[in-house]
Amino acid sequence: MSEILAPTELRLIALDKEDLDIVSANLQDALVLVGEMALLPDTRQFAFLASRFDWVKAASGPLERCRAGLHFDGVVGAAYSGFSLSDKTRILNLLRICFRETQAPAGEVDLIFSGGCAVRLKVERLEARLRDRGERWKSCGLPGHPCQDERRDETHSEGQDALG
Repeated sequence: MSEILAPTELRLIALDKEDLDIVSANLQDALVLVGEMALLPDTRQFAFLASRFDWVKAASGPLERCRAGLHFDGVVGAAYSGFSLSDKTRILNLLRICFRETQAPAGEVDLIFSGGCAVRLKVERLEARLRDRGERWKSCGLPGHPCQDERRDETHSEGQDALG
């Protein structure tokens, strides 16, 4: 049985690219179950739950994960690449989240996962909220990735290729 640790709840709001970079850093290596992500057209939201690795705590020693929820507002469409929404038990490893303005304030949010998987959201504006949701537990270890060619530029990254 895993040891339950005292909660330290993170709450972040992203309204611009710099804010989203902070949200992205805090969600790096979060594990997302495909069945726990959803486009909610009636409320124009996209949301998911994740097992978030706590990089801030890891810097001082303890390796922990916690449940976290992220949702984007003003979502008018979503495209998925590299996985099927019907594969509800598949676990995706989130690498980063980025925003590209198309026609201010509208743009595209890319959620880039390992293995060439990605989600692209078409948004009216950038507005995202991240919140820890409950218990924390010890992580089995520090997340890591096999070495890849570091010379890729942003426009030819793994997720950009997956989404076109």
